[in-house]
Amino acid sequence: MELAVPTPPTRRARGWAIVGEQELRDLWLGGRGMLLGVAFSLLLSIIAYLTATNQALNFLEQREAVNLTLQVAIAVGSLLALLAAADAVSGERERSTLESLLLAPVSRLGITSGKLIAALSLWAAAFVITVPYVWFLGRGVGLVGKAVLLGLVVGTLLAVFLASVGMLISVFASSNRVSLSVSLFLLLAIFTPTQLPSSAQKGWAGEFLLRVNPLTAGEHYVGKIVVNDHSWSEDASWLISPLVAAAVFFFLAAFVGARYMQLGRRASE
Repeated sequence: MELAVPTPPTRRARGWAIVGEQELRDLWLGGRGMLLGVAFSLLLSIIAYLTATNQALNFLEQREAVNLTLQVAIAVGSLLALLAAADAVSGERERSTLESLLLAPVSRLGITSGKLIAALSLWAAAFVITVPYVWFLGRGVGLVGKAVLLGLVVGTLLAVFLASVGMLISVFASSNRVSLSVSLFLLLAIFTPTQLPSSAQKGWAGEFLLRVNPLTAGEHYVGKIVVNDHSWSEDASWLISPLVAAAVFFFLAAFVGARYMQLGRRASE
């Protein structure tokens, strides 16, 4: 990434904005963001079509259809943010552009913060794309406003968490391939508890596992409100894990990642 910087007095103060703006240009004007957005909209279109018309899925009520759409949107949107962040540093290192970025008059905290903002823009785009589908599926049960706000809150927390994890992995990974592989493996591991039998999830150990896992806790919270029509406060304890994970890992990615960001093996070549 070739970084354009303004005059000296404001360079470091606005470092995160400078890096973020350049990263957003590379992501969206370069076409990657648009391509991922189109693919995401096609996925939601298929889900909406199946839940609305397929006879095999008629058991899904409107609330369950909205819940399914939100769950997929949050999971895939967070995955996009994770992958973008996993490429943030290791990708620059492999493309031999990290050195020029580190030599630019921008703090390393500004670099990590700007790159996180760019990665989270993929979740923001995914959320915007999701809104019309939620409206279409939930307009008959007065669920649209609540579902949209719920998806925004929970999805943003999980996207921040996963993007921050991806950034940390990218900083310490020896190569971009390793960074992306580890990120995908970690994502699969996080989603594993969702495949547990319902009987295993009802025990104290199963519930504890679901609660400490930010993704399963967030999805459980969404389901309780959308499908079971619970109030926001009734199951608020399920939001503790997503909140803590988002805050802790964002701090680690922004500050620890900035401290240990380096050229790696290329520094000695």
